[in-house]
Amino acid sequence: DVQLVESGGGSVQAGGSLRLSCEAPGFTYDTYCMGWFRQAPGKEREAVASVNVVSRSTKYGDAVQGRFTISTDNAEKTLYLQMNSLKPEDTAIYYCAAGAWTYELTVSAYPYWGQGTQVTVS
Repeated sequence: DVQLVESGGGSVQAGGSLRLSCEAPGFTYDTYCMGWFRQAPGKEREAVASVNVVSRSTKYGDAVQGRFTISTDNAEKTLYLQMNSLKPEDTAIYYCAAGAWTYELTVSAYPYWGQGTQVTVS
């Protein structure tokens, strides 16, 4: 059973930073692609960033390009999302996703999801 466990969410003032982590201890980490998505109340889940854990190639959603950085520690099977210059519109539940064959920014490409971690920017 694949388990993805996110942590690092919280409340921060606009302009601040947070770092999210996603541990995937039982996952075949070095085979698939992983990503971060977010969902604000009343809105659809949207892509934040994705990474090919082998090539380390990345993609970002337009709303976060230049402010967020996705990275991976393959030895620790942990995915990170460094979020800088946070804005109130970044407020959402952030989800870690895994299992895509390519590092695309598409919800349907990822079969495995974490439980989410709340990020609130005021």
